[in-house]
Amino acid sequence: MNVPDKLNQKQTLRSRGICVVIPTYNNAGTITDVVTRALNCCDDVIVVNDGSTDGTLELLQRFECITLLTYAQNKGKGYALKTGFRKALAMGFAYAITLDADGQHFPEDISILLAENKKTPGALIVGERQLKGVDRTAGSSFANKFSNFWFFVQTGVWLSDTQTGYRLYPLKKLKGLSFLTARYEAELELLVFASWHGVKVVSTPVNVFYPSREERVSHFRPAADFARISVLNTVLCLLAVVYGLPLRVFRFSGVALRTIYSLLFFVLTTTLILLPLVKLYLIIGKMTEKKRMSLHKLLWKSARFIMLWHKIPGTKFAYSLSENANLDKPSVVICNHQSHLDLTCLLIFNPKIIFLTKNWVWNNPFYGLLIRNAEYLSVENGYESIMPQLKSLAERGYSIAVFPEGTRSADCSISRFHKGAFYIARELKLDIVPMFLYGTGRVLPKNGCYLHKGLMTVEVEERIPYEEHVEIGDTRALTSVMHRYYVNRYAEICNKFDKDA
Repeated sequence: MNVPDKLNQKQTLRSRGICVVIPTYNNAGTITDVVTRALNCCDDVIVVNDGSTDGTLELLQRFECITLLTYAQNKGKGYALKTGFRKALAMGFAYAITLDADGQHFPEDISILLAENKKTPGALIVGERQLKGVDRTAGSSFANKFSNFWFFVQTGVWLSDTQTGYRLYPLKKLKGLSFLTARYEAELELLVFASWHGVKVVSTPVNVFYPSREERVSHFRPAADFARISVLNTVLCLLAVVYGLPLRVFRFSGVALRTIYSLLFFVLTTTLILLPLVKLYLIIGKMTEKKRMSLHKLLWKSARFIMLWHKIPGTKFAYSLSENANLDKPSVVICNHQSHLDLTCLLIFNPKIIFLTKNWVWNNPFYGLLIRNAEYLSVENGYESIMPQLKSLAERGYSIAVFPEGTRSADCSISRFHKGAFYIARELKLDIVPMFLYGTGRVLPKNGCYLHKGLMTVEVEERIPYEEHVEIGDTRALTSVMHRYYVNRYAEICNKFDKDA
């Protein structure tokens, strides 16, 4: 990794609230190398000296840029992790990456855990060691398989490496921290309690290094530690029946009820209230500009009622509006696209926004009649075919909203931009207003059926005048520039909000 990439990774880790926690006990032979390499990847490193007696503490005291926690008596890895996590929380961090001090883990793989954290913020990420061909003892191999099996029994989640210490923990979601056992089995306990409480547990491959057996430093005591793990698994299996399973059922019931309620609310309000009113309104008298504006205001007020007053159960909604956005003036509004909820989120800002849609939206049995009469337009036949209508709308003071990606993003990332929105801006000589959506794709994922809890935000940024964006180049160049801008700006937004995911 070159210097700019390292600096960018360090900045990203800090902006996402991620630190590194390294528990250590008598690792004088490896601790200097491990901490040095960790500092090359992350500026925020917390080392917990768990009562070392071999000179480890003296070596750690040479580092001026780490947070060093130390105590005289060895209390076990579980206690060291608990101490490190509490310090990380007190320092304002949202996540902690843990790695072992014996040199087994590659600090350079912090980038792998960071990438997974961007994909699944709020998840507990397990670094699955690539153990094929590694010289391991039979006891170590059996212990891992034993642990994997019982973790599946207790949680219903299969992991291939529950014994790895290379993990990323969402600190604010950790449960049972006060009851954490003191030694190796604590890491299994953290996994089980996290899963029971609805924290998504995912694994991602990481590298591993095992020195020759005669060079290894291990504090694992096969008989005593395996006995404690067996006792813990017995207790966890009992708790899984009386505590874990009821929690999972209760959580699923909440998701199902939230989804059913929202679906019924939508269907009933549209079929029993909205559509009858619209049909009656359209029958009475001829369509005029004032009458059409009333339809837009109906959509606008409905969206504001849903997002700002009624609210979707289990969600929070927030927005910011730049003073220079000026949505009363015609423009091309562009926004990233994540979910069926996006349209409702964007409609709250101004009644004079026209959305370009696909045919299935335009012909929707619930709201198709309303949006057709509100002059929403289908783009199935190309932008050139609707350019006369778009020109008329702009001249009448309407803004035209387009999702440049053309479809919802399955993983909430910014997909490739199509040039249609920018073609319209150039042809009609309109300013561009960028909007950024966050969280809608996690509350209602593209291929999902359930409504999840979460935060949804819309950020409306400053208007880009036609005179400025025309200087960038042709439509293709403008599309490319705006895509890069969206990728970078959306990453900043995610870094800000993913800490609370």
